[in-house]
Amino acid sequence: MSENVSIVIVSHSPAVARGAADMVRQMVGDDVRIACCGGNPDGGLGTDVGAILGAINSAWSPKGVAILVDLGGAETNSEMAIEMLDPEKSKRVAICNAPVVEGSVMAGTEAACGSSLEEVKRTAEEFQS
Repeated sequence: MSENVSIVIVSHSPAVARGAADMVRQMVGDDVRIACCGGNPDGGLGTDVGAILGAINSAWSPKGVAILVDLGGAETNSEMAIEMLDPEKSKRVAICNAPVVEGSVMAGTEAACGSSLEEVKRTAEEFQS
């Protein structure tokens, strides 16, 4: 696998997170590392900072990690997870303000082309316009 920007999908629903990740994998294959997490530690709806941190680390790429989130709590917990990273690593992680499914597919497609983290983020966020 070449080094491309990685994608992390964070949803309040484990099924949504897995489904979005599966879509991206089917679109881009093994060219992009993809991790996902969803649900709270008890298995209900929610997000978990530790799980997000684990997803970031498991998908880590020196080119960076783009995070797609579904709701405000997922974004807040993702921000907390980023703050827990080493400062050099945290500079290479970006939360994309984009729809989780469409944004993930677009981000994954852009990442598979070898684009920078900034380009991946911009492509995902074009769906907000």
